[in-house]
Amino acid sequence: MARERTEPTRTARARARNPLVVAAMALAVCAAGAAGWGGWQRYDAAHDDAASFAQAREDALAAGEQAVQNMNTLDHRTLEKGLDSWEESTTGDLRRQLVDGRDAFAKQIAEAKTVSTAKVLSGAVTELDQRAGRAGVMVALRVTVTAPKGEPAVKESRLLGSLTRTAEGWKLSALGQAPVGSTAG
Repeated sequence: MARERTEPTRTARARARNPLVVAAMALAVCAAGAAGWGGWQRYDAAHDDAASFAQAREDALAAGEQAVQNMNTLDHRTLEKGLDSWEESTTGDLRRQLVDGRDAFAKQIAEAKTVSTAKVLSGAVTELDQRAGRAGVMVALRVTVTAPKGEPAVKESRLLGSLTRTAEGWKLSALGQAPVGSTAG
């Protein structure tokens, strides 16, 4: 009977000494450790304030560029749709000004029969305060205005916009021309 007990013990010891078994166990332990480390790193990155801030910047920039483009695009043939787009892109005092002046502006555009299209060339977030829900953007764009007669007029400009976070996302709350200065001394 003593022999029966020693046989399985010898087999177990022989397996434990087998270099392939030892290597497989070591690799399994390393793989489990790497998986745990990778999971922790992924969790940590997903809950990192820097990642959240970067996403907020991207969201603000995308909304700001789209809003500035919307505000510089208007076709007299689809005037109501274009003015609705302006109102949907804005909030606060800027939106109130657009709503209050909508009829007069619509009349001017309908009489002029112009079509303006804007293309964003580049944009940047100039400031971001996530807690207060405010952001600033600078957008460079090319605006083409086509009148019923004559050649289209093309103008490139830089605009500064203020954004406010609303329940629907970032909206333009102010828009103005960026100052152009001279760096010559």
